[in-house]
Amino acid sequence: MKLKEIQKEYDVIFSLGNNCLPAMKLREHDLRRFAGPLDWVGSPNLSKVTNLLKHNFSRFLELENLRGIQYVSDTDILVLDELNHISFNHDFKTNRNTLDEFLDLPLIKEKYERRIKRFQRTLEEKNQILFIRTEGTIEEVTELQTILKEKVKGDFSILLINHTDVTKITEIDWDLENVCVLELPNEEIWEGNNHCWKEIFESISLRK
Repeated sequence: MKLKEIQKEYDVIFSLGNNCLPAMKLREHDLRRFAGPLDWVGSPNLSKVTNLLKHNFSRFLELENLRGIQYVSDTDILVLDELNHISFNHDFKTNRNTLDEFLDLPLIKEKYERRIKRFQRTLEEKNQILFIRTEGTIEEVTELQTILKEKVKGDFSILLINHTDVTKITEIDWDLENVCVLELPNEEIWEGNNHCWKEIFESISLRK
């Protein structure tokens, strides 16, 4: 798909990782209707994300799979779900958790269960959905596309953005149905490509 083909109106837009960047840019452009389960986590392995979708997030955030990695700030601990390759940078606070003890896990699981249920319900109910993912291969996206076809009842598109050594938005043709692939500059991904995100989102909107 070409960029212009995905620039249309949607019922909802979801981030599928691999970090906070898609959710951040959706929020900046008023295109984020509510929180999704992968908005604010690290999910570098797209195949693991696809497996979570396939199995309805079973065995997600289970205590036996969690490992405290490090204190990332005065207030936050980095915790890794080793089974699913998902890292939590913003959920486990230092005032009630340590690298070895996660007192807030029940509350955190409850929050994510709400987001997962809403996500799954939306896939069943909405007619036009856009999924945005940063970083992935053609094999990974083909696998993702197959699972989404099983899970999404209406129409959907996937926008994959890979950061490479390009100097501007570059469209890549992988000849995959419902998939638009773009490359963006890799020098400073958080704020350096704001003009690119503005161009991508300029003709994308949410249905009222």
